[in-house]
Amino acid sequence: MNPIDKITQEKLFAVLRMQETNKTKDIIKALTDGGINIIELVIETPEMVKVIEEITKQENRPLIMAGGIITQRQAQIAIDSGADVIVSPVCQMNLVRLCKSQQTPLIMTATTPNEAYTAWKARTQLIKISPANPMGGADYIEDLLRPMKFLNVMAAGSINIEDIPSYLAAGATAVGIGRSLYKDADLSEIKERAKEACEKVAQYK
Repeated sequence: MNPIDKITQEKLFAVLRMQETNKTKDIIKALTDGGINIIELVIETPEMVKVIEEITKQENRPLIMAGGIITQRQAQIAIDSGADVIVSPVCQMNLVRLCKSQQTPLIMTATTPNEAYTAWKARTQLIKISPANPMGGADYIEDLLRPMKFLNVMAAGSINIEDIPSYLAAGATAVGIGRSLYKDADLSEIKERAKEACEKVAQYK
């Protein structure tokens, strides 16, 4: 299945911004055991690239999005490591060209309506709206989409598990959940939080 289609189908992804390799892998397993099949791993250290390499070689693995990508070099390293999708916090045309040549989907991040429209004009199939919660939450997504219903957006940024239904009801294609999935939790609790998040999404599938 095309990665963008999978995101659209699943409607939920976890966002991990981690430093410790082993802890990251343990959390990813707990999340997937809980039913979350899409992980955005923000690349801040070379060790996270190694995590992508290891995870993407496994059978029955989650779809891996490499986040925090700004330069072509970063994108190429992530693609070579096996990342299924590149996620950039900016609208960068060089990334558009590279990802197109590598046949790897690119998701660009927008905050304002103008940025979202620019990303759409660049033929970005899915646009990440972040930080969604500080910008006004689900109401902001609804306001953003009202004049631009053609946009295909996923919301992320300080979103709590209980807020998932409101974002999907507002028109978001998918919702990204970060620290509320794993902050101050052991692996068993992370798994249960993942299950709860999946239950919130189920009614919209």
